[in-house]
Amino acid sequence: MPADERFAVRRDRARASVPRPLAVAPAPSGVPLPDGLALRGRLATGARRPETPRGPGRGAPGSRTPRTGRGGGPRRTYERARRAWDRPLTAYYVILGSSLLITVLGLVMVYSASMIKALDISKPSTYFFGKQFLAAVIGGALMLVAARMPVKLHRALAYPILMVTVFLMVLVQVPGIGMSVNGNQNWLYLGGPFQLQPSEFGKLALILWGADLLARKQDKRLLTQWKHMLVPLVPVAFMLLGLIMLGGDMGTAIILTAILFGLLWLAGAPTRLFAGVLGAAAAIAFLLIRTSPNRMSRLACMGVSEPDPEGGCWQAAHGIYALASGGWFGSGLGASVEKWGQLPEPHTDFIFAITGEELGLAGTLSVLALFAALGYAGIRVAGRTEDPFVRFAAGGVTTWITAQAVINIGAVLGLLPIAGVPLPLFSYGGSALLPTMFAVGLMIAFAREDPAAKAALAMRKPGVRWKTMRRRVKKRPSGER
Repeated sequence: MPADERFAVRRDRARASVPRPLAVAPAPSGVPLPDGLALRGRLATGARRPETPRGPGRGAPGSRTPRTGRGGGPRRTYERARRAWDRPLTAYYVILGSSLLITVLGLVMVYSASMIKALDISKPSTYFFGKQFLAAVIGGALMLVAARMPVKLHRALAYPILMVTVFLMVLVQVPGIGMSVNGNQNWLYLGGPFQLQPSEFGKLALILWGADLLARKQDKRLLTQWKHMLVPLVPVAFMLLGLIMLGGDMGTAIILTAILFGLLWLAGAPTRLFAGVLGAAAAIAFLLIRTSPNRMSRLACMGVSEPDPEGGCWQAAHGIYALASGGWFGSGLGASVEKWGQLPEPHTDFIFAITGEELGLAGTLSVLALFAALGYAGIRVAGRTEDPFVRFAAGGVTTWITAQAVINIGAVLGLLPIAGVPLPLFSYGGSALLPTMFAVGLMIAFAREDPAAKAALAMRKPGVRWKTMRRRVKKRPSGER
């Protein structure tokens, strides 16, 4: 047999030995084939899987998939911060955390700024710190109570707090009962080293009573009439201002006026009405300043960089010296020079200057950031609620704390006249610390009353969390961890 014929016979035998795929008949209509038979059928008929078109995305030649790492850029960081801020409990934690940090830092600075003053009056170096620490403990208890109280109970306490405050402010003007401190007749003697300034509680009383009054009028749709918006809110506020000014404390009167304007603005006072009340208050303030040489001298000390030859503007100038000598990070905690008798009131009105001298620009900016966070969280609570009382009260407390902080810090920087008001939660003074911490607890209670915050806090209870975790955890084989 020729060679080519032998090659053809071998080729035919090799082809016959290869197994061919079975041809599968198509399934009747509505009867699906098993996966194995369906695959064999496709192989038998030569069907191919449809190819996925390659576009400019994944797998295309010359394309690059964008990386989404953990770091990201500024936009990713901003989105994360925005999502974190939009969480239901953010305002709750910001108010609680910032207020506690301000209070703790204030205790440290009160001890540092007051030790020389205490030794100068033959007292232990911890004299002022001990009194402030006791006030902070009592204030912390008041804050906790206020944070746990329901909103209805806060509204019920508005009138009793106002009446008790007015009664105490009247007692201040009674000879033999009221005390004069630094020329201001605004103190009550409680025995021992303790004194009380009722005008500090007047701020809280005006906020609670004014918020309850405006909320009830808004429910009855009466705030559209200017007489219902002004009466009796403005006359009662002027009564409190009159009692305060009888003692000569214009700084507290300015804060009370700011609270009144804040309540009127939140109530939707028209521009003409708001401008009218503001003009009347400005005229009265100008008259009071013009008729007092002490207030005129304080107004003249704005922006000075050195005291005059007769000793005027001494406090304002040395406050600037303390801030200027601090530099970026300060001279060190406890290493202030101005508190050794050069700067008057280093632990009360001008404690911010000692903070700048010992902790530097970094310390002062930290204090400003904490106050900004507290104020912004208060605005968030007031803006997201549907309860008019919560909106008015939270806005009033935010106005009180931010306005007082701005006036105090502005006076230390030489941008505003020295009004003699303490830095909230920071300066020495139990009479100022107690109502302020109660007001912070008020805002915490309002932040907890938000429906989304209530749901989030309910999920954080131990029983609910344990049940939720128990449902999510899958069973594992014995011995596996």
